Amino acid sequence: MFIIIFLICFVSFCTGEELTFELPDNEKMCFYEEANDKVECVLEYQVITGGNYDVDVELTSADGRSLYKEVKRQYDSFHFTTHMKGENRFCFSNEFSSFIHKLVYFDYKCGSDEDPIKEALDQGATHHKALTQMESSSIVIHENLKSVIDYQTHHRLKEAQGEEFAENLNERVHYWSAGQAAVILLVGIGQIIVLRSFFTDKR
Repeated sequence: MFIIIFLICFVSFCTGEELTFELPDNEKMCFYEEANDKVECVLEYQVITGGNYDVDVELTSADGRSLYKEVKRQYDSFHFTTHMKGENRFCFSNEFSSFIHKLVYFDYKCGSDEDPIKEALDQGATHHKALTQMESSSIVIHENLKSVIDYQTHHRLKEAQGEEFAENLNERVHYWSAGQAAVILLVGIGQIIVLRSFFTDKR
């Protein structure tokens, strides 16, 4: 029973890569992931901050074939099945931006965490002939925790986007207020100069 619980916890940390990174302007960053043949994979990404929240994305298979390519995309999710064993490459490009850097989040998973769990359960069922109530509850808890983690991740991304938008809006309001204050000051000085000219004797 404890072996099954350990495998469930271990698999949840070993089936994918999740990363948030900064993508500078005029830069392209690539990541590589080894995958087996005929494995279902998924790539999810989202631009959190920067400019119009868009990047260029390209996914290339181990034999150099382009599986997915999008230009100036804010977010997307792409599911595919590998056709050979090797190293897949996915690149994020901000080369079209001259001075704005981006903050990008991606989640890359290959394979399903259900198959190892089922294998462990089959081994347990072979020895014990039936799952105990605790083992069944552990599986349900594991599935619910995966859903909670996914929801929390998306909520954190939305929160980061909202915070960045609020900060940008606040900065623009400050600039607009400073501009209005400068215009009012200049208009006031101009009016004083004009009024003084009315009461000044001309020689």
